[in-house]
Amino acid sequence: MVVLHGLGDSREGYRWLPSALQLPWMNYLLVDAPDPYHGGYSWFDFEGDALGGVGRSRRLLTERLDELTGQGWPADQISLLGFSQGCLMILETGLRYPHRLAALVGISGFLLHPEGLIRELSPAAARQTILITHGLYDPLLSIDLVRPQIRQLQSAGLNIQWHELAKEHTIAGQQEIGIIRDFIEACYPE
Repeated sequence: MVVLHGLGDSREGYRWLPSALQLPWMNYLLVDAPDPYHGGYSWFDFEGDALGGVGRSRRLLTERLDELTGQGWPADQISLLGFSQGCLMILETGLRYPHRLAALVGISGFLLHPEGLIRELSPAAARQTILITHGLYDPLLSIDLVRPQIRQLQSAGLNIQWHELAKEHTIAGQQEIGIIRDFIEACYPE
C-alpha cells in the first residue's frame, strides 16, 4: 500500500497507520510529496499552478508505480491510499494508470477538474475498486463541493464506495479505520 499524506504533512504523519489497520500481511510504502511546505510537503501549489503541479506529481507517482511493478510487485497487488491532497493524487494517478490496482482509498479529498479526469480515464479504471470517505462537517473541503464530484465519477461508470461520516477534515478513529480495513480485505481475497 502506497500512502500519500495531505498538505503540510509528511510520511512521518502516517507511521501509525500500519498498526491501526491491523493488516499484518500488507507492506506499506509511505511517501513524501515533492514540494516543501511549512515544515512538511505538498503535492501541488493549490494557490498557484495547481493543475501543473498535479500533473507533475502524477508523473512522479506513475514512475513510482512502474518501479514497484518492475521490482516484481504485480499492479493488482498494489493499493493507493491518500488523505486530502493525497486523496486527489491517488484518484488522478490511479484512474489514469494503465493497469488495474488492488484498491484506491481516498480520505477527505476532492478533484480539481473532474471532467478532465473522466476524459482521460484508462481502460483499467472501469474495473478499479475505489473507496472514498468524507466528513459531513469538513471545514476545509465542504461535502457540498465533493459529493457532486463523486457522483460525476460514479456516473462515468466508476465503482466507488462512498461513505459520509460525522467528522471534520481528519481520519475518524476506529469507525473510519474499520471501513478502510474491511474494504482492503475485500480487495485482497485469499
